[in-house]
Amino acid sequence: MICVKRLKLFLQDSSGAVTVDWVVLTAAIVGLGIAVLSTISTGVEDLSTDISNQLLSQQISTTFD
Repeated sequence: MICVKRLKLFLQDSSGAVTVDWVVLTAAIVGLGIAVLSTISTGVEDLSTDISNQLLSQQISTTFD
């Protein structure tokens, strides 16, 4: 009888529920961040290459015409 009572108390206890929720939420945010980074990384790399090429091809005037 005592074991059943202790089991019921254990199942009704929610003191660790916040920790579990926090871990799941944090894991979801990290996973979403990784998914976003993997999606946009190619586009950012292409854009940075285009900017670099544009800056390297600029002509600098040293006189006023």
